[in-house]
Amino acid sequence: MKNYAYLLLLLFGSCQLGEEKLWQPEKIEFPGPAMASLPFLSASEDRLLLSFVSPDSDSTHALYVSEFKDEAFSSPELITRGEDWFVNWADYPAIVENQGNLLAHILKKSSPATFSYDIQMQVRPKSGGTWKNNLALHKDSTLTEHGFVSSIAYSDSSYLVTWLDGRQTSAGGHDHSAHSGAMSLRVAEVNLEGKVIWDELLDARTCDCCQTTATMTAQGPIILYRNRSDREIRDIAITRLVHGKWTEPSIIHPDGWTITGCPVNGPRVDAEGENVLAAWFTDADQSSAVKVAFSSNSGADFSQAQSISTDDALGRVDVTLLNEEEGLISWMEMKEDATYLMVQKVNQSGNLFPAYEIAVMDPSRRSGFPQMERFGDWIYFAWTEMEGPEMKIALARVGVDTF
Repeated sequence: MKNYAYLLLLLFGSCQLGEEKLWQPEKIEFPGPAMASLPFLSASEDRLLLSFVSPDSDSTHALYVSEFKDEAFSSPELITRGEDWFVNWADYPAIVENQGNLLAHILKKSSPATFSYDIQMQVRPKSGGTWKNNLALHKDSTLTEHGFVSSIAYSDSSYLVTWLDGRQTSAGGHDHSAHSGAMSLRVAEVNLEGKVIWDELLDARTCDCCQTTATMTAQGPIILYRNRSDREIRDIAITRLVHGKWTEPSIIHPDGWTITGCPVNGPRVDAEGENVLAAWFTDADQSSAVKVAFSSNSGADFSQAQSISTDDALGRVDVTLLNEEEGLISWMEMKEDATYLMVQKVNQSGNLFPAYEIAVMDPSRRSGFPQMERFGDWIYFAWTEMEGPEMKIALARVGVDTF
């Protein structure tokens, strides 16, 4: 009997170890410098790119890109370096590919005021060669805030770039005074050479410093962002390009989050065909939650929102679709005395799936916004780890079939 019980214990223990090993993310070596932060993952059908920022000195920074090849990220390539960049945990550079062509951006200080900076684009053709740097995105010359950029491939010959634009505000900060105007949402089409073809105002009053997000659907591009009503309700809104015109912004789910300051917690969206998955953070009624909603008609309307994390959620979400009905959500969450990067599968039927821990994270702003992208049969993660005053980038992946 004792031997039988011992055998059962061994078998049960082996199963438990097997499950733990199955859900243990595979770590990936970061090929960049020891001091680096602000990772951004961008995946197309045949390329996975990682951009990041590394300081050269107190006043000089460099933006790099690395490509995942042969089961490893390549030696980083310098995109651009410069002085007086606006380097911020929540408003970070990014990169996107369009059939081999690349577009990146950085933020450049335009005056000594804290929130006074411009968006500068960098482009490189698919033929390779040197980067074309310091290209202006917005036409105004106001010494105000311009940032929180989202870029996607739009046509075979152009990108779609959306951003928060402060040309109607003062550069003093996010004080919401009666004498300062509101932050706005704008969008531009940019050709492969980095020239702005057209730009347009989408919303004249938005939250000041929550990230924007954009994706292509079967019916055209959609943009999600945090709206700001006259009564300081800051819920997630969407606008869609339909028959050549952008729709009037509409709220995808009425959380009713009333807050007089910016929560610095934007939404994320992904699409396949007409299927769309959106995720966001809210603290409406002082009840924090990460919420998700699906759309089956390219964002024209969304299903009832589902809460997948409550009470201890910090937000900083990301999303990726697995198929037409399922997707993954990542976010940061506090558990007892630690903070974790979490991931969970969701589906259109609202079924609950297990949530898993990817990594322990520093809850401070310096750790930034974790990234998640699907590439092939893997889900890739990137985040910033803290070691005293130093910051370094961590990378890991989990097989799609794990979920």
